[in-house]
Amino acid sequence: MDPFDVLWILLLLAIVQPALARMWIVRARRRALERLSERRGATIITLIHRQETISLLGVPLMRQIDVDDAEGVLQAIRETAPGRPIEIILHTPGGLVLAATQIAQALADHDGKVTAVVPHYAMSGGTLIALAADEIVLDRHAALGPIDPQIGQWPAASIVAAVDRPGQHQDDTLILADVARKSLRQVEELATRLLERHLPREKARGVAITLATGQWTHDHPLLAHELEPLGLPIRLGVPPEERELFRFYPQPRGRQSVVEYFPGRPAPPGMPTRRELPRPKRARS
Repeated sequence: MDPFDVLWILLLLAIVQPALARMWIVRARRRALERLSERRGATIITLIHRQETISLLGVPLMRQIDVDDAEGVLQAIRETAPGRPIEIILHTPGGLVLAATQIAQALADHDGKVTAVVPHYAMSGGTLIALAADEIVLDRHAALGPIDPQIGQWPAASIVAAVDRPGQHQDDTLILADVARKSLRQVEELATRLLERHLPREKARGVAITLATGQWTHDHPLLAHELEPLGLPIRLGVPPEERELFRFYPQPRGRQSVVEYFPGRPAPPGMPTRRELPRPKRARS
């Protein structure tokens, strides 16, 4: 065979292979979602954001909840029959308040049980969406996060705190503070409406204030032991079928996982667990 023919074949394969792999993963994902939907007797909606990569520059960008996501989720909710349960699987750093609000309100208005499943994390707008659910299913080390709004690159609560300090402030800063106060009030009111479906009005408002007014940094992970005292409808333990879905949402090509492991054989009977091991004595000064 002519070497140039081999080169053309290899070039053709290099072009076609990613498209074929993409087609396979989409079909496998659809089959997995169909099986899970039948098993749960519910409409399964995924809102899973992986890192995307710009093809030429290779710069990683984090996907976020946007208006296109809201359109897709709202369509899925509209096409779900009244009374049929919905399970939404969340894996997201957050995103636009507009989009997250639309999704959360549509889920809250659905005539059927809504379950939010968070295998790893659902921060910011993802947490706002989870608050619309009748039940939030978390792993013990999965995280939700504060829902305080951000104005540009700054937390709204921090802008308000800055102008509350004595001294002169520029007009732009004062305008930002006015917008920040309105944003904080709007998110707090939305969270209260979502929460009071499960909590008394005053308790719902207190939890909304805790989550929405900047008591933590915006990226602070709220784990189960911090969320349970708030009275949220949390259940621990994400089923393996939901975890398995993540195989069909791979990272983009060129991003190899840096984590590898070998679980080894089960521990022999009688071997003490970490909690059963004797603790070292502390030295006294």
